Amino acid sequence: MQAQRKPRALRQPRCEYIAAVRYPDGTRDLFRILNADDLSDARALVLSEVGDVRSLVIAARH
Repeated sequence: MQAQRKPRALRQPRCEYIAAVRYPDGTRDLFRILNADDLSDARALVLSEVGDVRSLVIAARH
């Protein structure tokens, strides 16, 4: 007799985000965000990492 296996709950894959940052001195950088739950979480992760920014653009990467 085979053991009954419980069905695994399917996890939705996390969305990957890309962020373009421009610093107050005019330099710029791109970030790849892998562990964010949503867009606002991705924004918070980038801002906690880089600090003061002039502009920040975040988009879901497909």
